[in-house]
Amino acid sequence: MDALALDRQVCFALAATSRSVVAVYRPILEPMGLTHPQYLVMLALWETSPRSVRQLADALWLDSATLSPLLKRLEALGYLERRRSARDERALDVGLTDAGRALRTKAEQVPGRVVERLGMSVEELESLRDGLTRLLAATRQAAV
Repeated sequence: MDALALDRQVCFALAATSRSVVAVYRPILEPMGLTHPQYLVMLALWETSPRSVRQLADALWLDSATLSPLLKRLEALGYLERRRSARDERALDVGLTDAGRALRTKAEQVPGRVVERLGMSVEELESLRDGLTRLLAATRQAAV
């Protein structure tokens, strides 16, 4: 076996799958006016709001240079607001607006539609997610 064969590479399988999965989400998110990265930001905020930009960046595994334009766009759409933190004026807190909270109701249909479009069982997808979560944890350890 060729250890350098493209189809044997974890990095290739992950990159190709990531692009393909995001393409499945695109037409589902489009009517909500969200891109996939914006959807991830909203998911994090629906879990906990407000959050500091740093907490949000850590939760999403993004650097602030990548996160900042996402936040600006979501703020322009009226889904969130950024404010100076009361605890630390150097930090920004990000919180949902009423429109951002209301968008959650529309977003509740997203997971089911994704499962439907993929044609895989919820159990299969949960197993894949769990494996990817273990891989993510391993990459954290490898980076130390």
